[in-house]
Amino acid sequence: SLSSIILVSNEFTKKFINYFFINLIMAKDKPSMNVVFVGHVDAGKSTCVGRMMFDGGAVTEQEMKQLREEAEKHGKAGFEFAYVMDNIKEERERGVTIDLSYKKLLTDKYEITIIDAPGHRDFVKNMITGASQADAAFLTIAAPSGVQPQTTEHLWLLRTMGVKNLAISVNKMDAADYSEEKFNKVKEDVGKLLSQVGINPETTQFIPCSGLMGDNIVAKSTNMDWYKGPTIREQIDKFPAPESPTNLPMRMPVQDVYDITGIGTVPVGKIETGIMKIGMKVVVLPGRTGEGIAGELKTIEAHHETHAEAPAGMNVGVNIRGVGKKDIARGDVICEAANPVPIVEEFIGQIAVINHPTVLAKGYTPVFHIHTAQVPCQITELIAQIDPKSGQVIKENPDFLKNGDVAKVRIKPQGNLALEAQGDNPYMARFAIRDAGATVAAGMCVEITKKK
Repeated sequence: SLSSIILVSNEFTKKFINYFFINLIMAKDKPSMNVVFVGHVDAGKSTCVGRMMFDGGAVTEQEMKQLREEAEKHGKAGFEFAYVMDNIKEERERGVTIDLSYKKLLTDKYEITIIDAPGHRDFVKNMITGASQADAAFLTIAAPSGVQPQTTEHLWLLRTMGVKNLAISVNKMDAADYSEEKFNKVKEDVGKLLSQVGINPETTQFIPCSGLMGDNIVAKSTNMDWYKGPTIREQIDKFPAPESPTNLPMRMPVQDVYDITGIGTVPVGKIETGIMKIGMKVVVLPGRTGEGIAGELKTIEAHHETHAEAPAGMNVGVNIRGVGKKDIARGDVICEAANPVPIVEEFIGQIAVINHPTVLAKGYTPVFHIHTAQVPCQITELIAQIDPKSGQVIKENPDFLKNGDVAKVRIKPQGNLALEAQGDNPYMARFAIRDAGATVAAGMCVEITKKK
């Protein structure tokens, strides 16, 4: 009962009791949204997210006290808010986010899954997966250091992975003396980059904040009276509700696979399109052999709750009758057996070259990041260079492509790859091209040739 909960201890502060009952009573009525926080390493993404979880009541005072003690033990005083999301031992000792971290948060309007994505360049492949799962994003910039080398890369990736709704959080304003002048300088610099990738800076919300001190995360800051806009938490509710492509065939790219005692093999990931239902006949593609593994959905779970069905947009863990740990891996796609995802022999992509050290030519074989898959692919033909503003062909069969060029190219996977064309399923058509630890290009599939 409510009275017994109140009497338990002082740990159950008013905010946590409120959060508990909102979570219990209202979650079912709220639409889901996935929000990713990205940005350069040490910009304070995890700290902002942890502060929002704490101030929003999703983390108790006792839990925060334990995290603070652990941070001090590792010589990372001040990292306790980051530890809310960074729960891998190596992350806590190094003070950087390595893998994706997911947490549930209820706002006035949405049931949010927060995705905290790595900024360190060694871990960009996980950041790409995070961006591909997001409906909205916060690009975090540290006010004292401003724009960093990877800021442009993050913006290109967000655009390529189809994140339509973006806000800029200018963090560490406490270290910039809460200066409006410093904030405006960052806003001007980032605004130029936004224009370069086709995002209107005039309609993009910039939020000065401090994750460490709590300014403009959940509560309005008293240190920046010059700012009249929303807090981070308020901005989430200002994002439009994501489209739910439930009319498309069911597709769930696999992010990870776990072996859980008492349950068995549990692949997890975001349902990109369609509706997943218990009892549904599914096939895992490409699987070990490239021909797929058939099965039947036994259970669907999200945030420790079981569901009879789950629509596009939900992050879930599932158990499939007939599919074991050796049958499924990251990069596979769980799909309807009656309408499976194609395995492609080759495909035509429209790409934008972002950051190639020289020029991109025919025969180039980098790694393609497509949904959660990472597959080497060879560019076998440069079909046409395209004007990015008009979409018109500038040059047929160019000899090479340089940074800033947009082109249609023919691509041949050097392994089994599940992929769809933009016109059939845009949620399964986007990709990033990476080589030597950097994103060199990004694009989308416009035409496929299926494997026979």
